[in-house]
Amino acid sequence: MYLEYYLKKLDYQNTPYFLAKYLNLPSMTRLREVGYFCGMDYASKDIYKFREHITRYDHSLTTALLTYKLTHDKKATIAALFHDVATPCFSHVIDYMNKDYDKQESTEEYHQKIMSKDKSLKYLLSLDNLKLEDIINYKDYPIVDNNRPKLCADRLDGIILTGIGWTKNIELNDIDNIIDNIIIEKNEDNENEISFKDEKTAKKIIEISNTIDSYCHSKEDNYMMELLAKITKYAILKKYISYDDLYKYNENELFGLLININDSILNEYLIEFKTKKSSQINDFTLPKVKSRCLSPIVNGNRIK
Repeated sequence: MYLEYYLKKLDYQNTPYFLAKYLNLPSMTRLREVGYFCGMDYASKDIYKFREHITRYDHSLTTALLTYKLTHDKKATIAALFHDVATPCFSHVIDYMNKDYDKQESTEEYHQKIMSKDKSLKYLLSLDNLKLEDIINYKDYPIVDNNRPKLCADRLDGIILTGIGWTKNIELNDIDNIIDNIIIEKNEDNENEISFKDEKTAKKIIEISNTIDSYCHSKEDNYMMELLAKITKYAILKKYISYDDLYKYNENELFGLLININDSILNEYLIEFKTKKSSQINDFTLPKVKSRCLSPIVNGNRIK
């Protein structure tokens, strides 16, 4: 319901043809089966109670639509669509497995590899008189990606989707207010940045972001992220799966494969993952995960 409303607000029904033709490429459709919440859709329902199922495909699409709404820039919009193309099954859990708690970018090395191999993508780009080099580095477009505490399409969309699905502190009227109040302004680095017309809306985004930050720094979330990282690493070390299988299979297939392996240690991990209760997580040292600080611009002034 909320995601559908958000898509309608971004005028998904009138997606421009130049963007629509990229949506069914295999490198994109793979993301339809990669959950936005890092494999936690399969975790203990005592810890995670998601309001809606959201995927990396949804995030890619809405980030692209948000970019297009603000810029009508074809290159930036396509770059936004493919910005998460290198996301493996379990998403940032794999960053945990790789001990990349701070930046959570350890899987991005696959970004160029996946896009460079996609011949259909190159063909479609040629129809738009574009080259892979025009869209492969989404960080070239500050509206798509920039550094915190700034605001960009990837970050704003992530806040909205997480507020919809996990923290549940965003309602339909909030979606209206946010989308109706965003504009582009020059920041202190003379770069274009997503900004707000009014302070009330900006403070709502900060509120949602702060709640997300508290959830992501909680002992429950970090314990479960570490546990799924342990499960994945164990399965790779035992050669039940390979690292490349994180891109070959979708999450449902991968969980099905892991559950059917006859290994008592792995089975014990998986049972814990599916049944762990919040009250059972006590002595656990939190990793130093990235901070989600945010300080958006309102009428030319950055606020906190």
